[in-house]
Amino acid sequence: MNILSDIFLRQTMTPKTYWTFVIILITTCRSFADDDNHEMEEFLKREHSLSKPYQGVGSSSSSHWELMGDAMVTTEQVRLTTDMQSKQGAVWSRIPCHLRDWELQVHFKIHGQGKKNLNGDGLAIWYTKERMQKGPVFGNQDLFTGLGVFVDTYPNEEKHLERIFPFVLAMVGNGSISYDHERDGRPTELGGCNAMVRNLNHDTFIFIRYVRRRLTIMIDIDGQHEWRDCLDIPGVRLPQGYYFGASAVTGDLSDNHDVVSLKLYQLTVLRSETEEKEEEDEITLPSVDNMDLLKSKAHYLSQTYTSLALLYSNNSYS
Repeated sequence: MNILSDIFLRQTMTPKTYWTFVIILITTCRSFADDDNHEMEEFLKREHSLSKPYQGVGSSSSSHWELMGDAMVTTEQVRLTTDMQSKQGAVWSRIPCHLRDWELQVHFKIHGQGKKNLNGDGLAIWYTKERMQKGPVFGNQDLFTGLGVFVDTYPNEEKHLERIFPFVLAMVGNGSISYDHERDGRPTELGGCNAMVRNLNHDTFIFIRYVRRRLTIMIDIDGQHEWRDCLDIPGVRLPQGYYFGASAVTGDLSDNHDVVSLKLYQLTVLRSETEEKEEEDEITLPSVDNMDLLKSKAHYLSQTYTSLALLYSNNSYS
């Protein structure tokens, strides 16, 4: 944090809020530093990746990816929904992923004719036990088992003034936790960030990394080829052998929801003997350590990031 940023934050925050933000920022930086101290190599896993010219997409048993609902393949993208009402579509991998550490880079596009807050509903990226199941959670089933990362473009809850939409959030389900659509997933979210991704003329990306039971999500939406932090959560336990997928849904409001590519990388991470021992137990059910503490922290971070975004937006137009 440079001097100008420090002065700006001091002027726009109470002392208590300022120092809490600084502590969280330092903790986050240390977390990424810890990751950098571990040697890591990545390898593209083509059998788990989706990219042009989409030859691996189809209904035959030999294809690696399968379409569902209203999804269609074009020369430029897999279109999950068109900009029409009451559509839902998905694309799912046929091959379960047995990687211990991985990184998924998602190139996507959301665009349509609707004006702000007159569009919907959003797009989801999945790593779940179930696949090809239609439902109310961005076109996928509720009570899912695994990880869902949502790009929510429409605010359902009336009291949403502290949150700017579109909003990216993550949730881990164990098969018995319901996504609260009316409250935009807040009761079960791990955290998230605002992401102004609609109707942009440049590429937009989401980066999802799962390493040493730590979930990190970043976004690149400004056309600057720079990743911006969205959430970083330790103690996330995801079993191996689940499926990757993407889904989207429209209701009374609509958008085109496109996936340009899903690229999965295997990460080779060097672990100490202590780390190996800590992770030797097989994970059979998704869970998150210290969920109550994380939810309170996620709520505070969400409010802080949104307040900063509002301040930046107001200063941009002043």
